[in-house]
Amino acid sequence: MGTLDGKVALVTGAARGQGRSHAIRLAEEGADVIAVDVCAPVETVGYKPADTADLDETVALVEKMGRRVVARRADVRDLAALQSAVTDGVAELGGLDVVVANAGIFSSAPVHELTEDQWQTMIDVNLTGVWKTVKATVPTLLEQDRGGSIILISSTGGVQGHPGFAHYVAAKHGVIGLSRTMSNELGPKNIRTNAIMPTSVLTDMIDHVGMYRLFRPDLENPTHEDFRDALSSGMNVLPTPWLDPRDVSEAVLWLASDESRFVSGIALPVDAGTIQKL
Repeated sequence: MGTLDGKVALVTGAARGQGRSHAIRLAEEGADVIAVDVCAPVETVGYKPADTADLDETVALVEKMGRRVVARRADVRDLAALQSAVTDGVAELGGLDVVVANAGIFSSAPVHELTEDQWQTMIDVNLTGVWKTVKATVPTLLEQDRGGSIILISSTGGVQGHPGFAHYVAAKHGVIGLSRTMSNELGPKNIRTNAIMPTSVLTDMIDHVGMYRLFRPDLENPTHEDFRDALSSGMNVLPTPWLDPRDVSEAVLWLASDESRFVSGIALPVDAGTIQKL
């Protein structure tokens, strides 16, 4: 028996990285999954995007757990596409119980050097895209009238002022504010809303040469190991440069399950101590 037997979970950004990890962990505990990802490049983003082959692999891994999965390509900036994915998933899987608004992007520049496109794309994906995910899913949760759990993936940047990516920090602060208001609005219907604040997580979003250069500007051609050394030199209190996606997925699972049935409105750090330190 799994802690999510009979449940259906929607995960955005599910093709790889944290999103894939969340989908697999929830499936391991019995949930069927609606897996959503844009599977295409996003403007202003310099690292390699997920593609349809990545989403297909997520589908195969969820099915390997013996769970059903409905996968759709959808940009979280496109409300109609999200609503269509929800409609299809609910029709095939029989409902919706858990929403994990995970999809996000990263880019960097000093605040006065950010282009309008960098700023707007970041806000559109990392904040407005979270709201559109909520807007596409909450009507189903309310109509079902059986409660639910909504989990918004923020960041330690949601409560800190990391230099070099003000647009990302602003969006992630906004995600926490959105979560807090939603917990008050939806709580009377037994729909819980919480945010998670991870520190650095080793996914394609950070494991690329652009990020290496951000943290090691003193080197002409910094490597993955140089990046590891830079993060290991004091970012986190616990002795790790970054988290594995599974570390965040365990928090997602807890907030999705009845083990946290009276937890709502929190911003849960999964941060190796970095928030307490800084």
